[in-house]
Amino acid sequence: MTPNREDYLKLILELGGDQAKINNKQIVSGLVVSAASVSEMITKLVKENLVEHTPYQGAQLTKKGLEKASSLVRRHRLWEVFLVEHLKYTWNEVHDDAEVLEHVTSETLANRLDEYLEHPKYCPHGGMIPKESQLIHEKKREKLSDYPVGTKVRIARVLDERELLDYLVEINVSINKEYIIKDIAAYEGPITIKTQDKTVQVSYKAANTIFVDKL
Repeated sequence: MTPNREDYLKLILELGGDQAKINNKQIVSGLVVSAASVSEMITKLVKENLVEHTPYQGAQLTKKGLEKASSLVRRHRLWEVFLVEHLKYTWNEVHDDAEVLEHVTSETLANRLDEYLEHPKYCPHGGMIPKESQLIHEKKREKLSDYPVGTKVRIARVLDERELLDYLVEINVSINKEYIIKDIAAYEGPITIKTQDKTVQVSYKAANTIFVDKL
């Protein structure tokens, strides 16, 4: 399915585009689309006053864009919580169905869902769930790829992207788990992380979309 404008807004927000400029390369990687497609969509979003774009630096959400993205993400993440907690979805299965449901969810339904779920603060991927009309500002965190060998970290949030989530399930890496960085291969090679009972290699691309707390 070709990403739409809402997908772009949500990704820019997830990457920190409420507070900093997100370059086109990050968007290409996150949505698995061509550089030309990203440039074309960014131009459209600028015309709609949803993002500001600076050549060679990237795109950042405007106030209007942040309001739109926050509303979309709120509905999406509430449905993710519901699907995991009540329909036994796994965290890598929820994205596609939550994507469909968010677009047919009114504010009234979102508020009822929020109340039914007892006001969850985070989605299964560690992302913040805002209250009605609240703007999202995720806690600023470094990525797994930013830390040196020997650092102990806890995985706090990952991008809500199906390919990434499937990959993390495949290598058995979970949110809220603690790891020690044991090795970093040269030339953007894999990063080796370890718990007491297992050692895992995480690709550099994935490590760039895994947000961690240093312990």
